[in-house]
Amino acid sequence: SKKKGLSFEEKRARMMEIFFETKDVFQLKDIEKIAPKEKGITSMSVKEILQSLVDDGMVDTDKIGTSNYFWAFPSKALHARKRKLEELQSQLAEGSQKKEALQKNIEKSKVGREDTVKRAALMEELAALRQKKEQLKAEIDKYRECDPDVVEEMRQTNKVAKEAANRWTDNIFAIKSWAKRKFGLEESRIDKSFGIPEDFDYID
Repeated sequence: SKKKGLSFEEKRARMMEIFFETKDVFQLKDIEKIAPKEKGITSMSVKEILQSLVDDGMVDTDKIGTSNYFWAFPSKALHARKRKLEELQSQLAEGSQKKEALQKNIEKSKVGREDTVKRAALMEELAALRQKKEQLKAEIDKYRECDPDVVEEMRQTNKVAKEAANRWTDNIFAIKSWAKRKFGLEESRIDKSFGIPEDFDYID
């Protein structure tokens, strides 16, 4: 069977190994020779991978004379990744608090009140928060090769945010059920009146 090529993140990780293992300073041409031979990174992708690491602050670079030099040390890379993880964790916590606030708002709402604009706005904000959660989850996955304890803490925070969103979903279903029993309303009519999408469901 055909051998599967390295992913972009795998190439980044392997290139960082070059710096960490040697603790040396390189020019681009040096890395273009070392990367394919020792790390299986194609020479054509070396420049792109290296630039992405520089952009993320994981590799330092400086121009001396007419040449550009590149280097990276484990201590700085770990610090940069931990800082990024802390930033993501803070954003997740903020998203969780916002979901809790939205949950309290929907609980205070009265079934039958002509307040569909507000409810539609809440639904839109929930959708935006769910999308943001997925983006943050993808960001976390990019840094999973970092400190496993920090990553695990991030995953637990993400779990709390997911449970909060699903508790709010529980409340909406409970309100719909109550409205059907109390007023004899059809579910489709309730969904239409309050802007609840047909595919509204729990987060897996």
